[in-house]
Amino acid sequence: MRRGTSGINALIAVDKPLGMTSHDVVARVRRSLAERRVGHAGTLDPDASGVLVVGVGQGTRLMGLLTSERKGYVGLVVFGSETETDDAEGKVTRTAEVPDWAWDEHAVRERLAAIEGPCMQVPPAYSAISVNGVRSYARARAGETVELDARPVTVHSASLAAIQDVDGHPGWLCAFEVSKGCYIRAIARDLGRACGSAAHLAGLRRTSSGSISLSSCVTLEELERDGAGVLASSALDPAACLGAPIRFLSEADLADASCGKHLSLGSVSVEEGGRVCLVAGDKLYGVWTRRGDELVSSTNFPAGISGVRR
Repeated sequence: MRRGTSGINALIAVDKPLGMTSHDVVARVRRSLAERRVGHAGTLDPDASGVLVVGVGQGTRLMGLLTSERKGYVGLVVFGSETETDDAEGKVTRTAEVPDWAWDEHAVRERLAAIEGPCMQVPPAYSAISVNGVRSYARARAGETVELDARPVTVHSASLAAIQDVDGHPGWLCAFEVSKGCYIRAIARDLGRACGSAAHLAGLRRTSSGSISLSSCVTLEELERDGAGVLASSALDPAACLGAPIRFLSEADLADASCGKHLSLGSVSVEEGGRVCLVAGDKLYGVWTRRGDELVSSTNFPAGISGVRR
């Protein structure tokens, strides 16, 4: 039986609870909204909570287009031991003495400031990066020695919120803003080594993904209680999430766009090859590309994705 067009086409942000996989969240949203087409962008590990962007109906087709270059996190970096997963779930692989200054707020802030900026980061062995077609974590769980290449990332900011006593060891509660592809677990591991000690990540909460923050999130309980009614006030603006300029469509434009005809660029300011959001009313109907003085079809959403706010 062919799957019909979804009655709901939207983006939402869910505050993912601890202990659930991102796939678990998708399953809960699917049941709450009685919609089969549900997907997510930017996976969060089970032991991490916070902002998870979810697409419903034709909103799932936006998942590959949401390339948030910055993400915000609050994480607890605990010193004294390193683990195989670089977080608290893994087996301890190394312990080390912790310098006394790791309890001093001024010294800690200086150390965190020193990691800001671009750097080369080796991802955790237990990560979803593919190695010859196999996920790195699968190889690591199978007992293989995984050596991943360092990748360029940027730590836009790193600041200290508090120093906590974790079983007699200093735990730095930190706020990070990082580029896409940066692992906070790897930051924790590398901080320990840079301090002549050892460290791992003991807790993580994503506070933002691009322009989407915790204040935009709904809970799974709200979705289960109110269903589609939650979307009236909590659907994300898809055009704002994409961060691309908007080309507003007349009825004639919308008809042409639905047939894939080229559209005039109009007054939209965007570089050659850049993306443009096609909007009519409160819906996003396409993400097209500039070619000369025209916009050419790239991705269309025939039913429109709701939530655009002018």
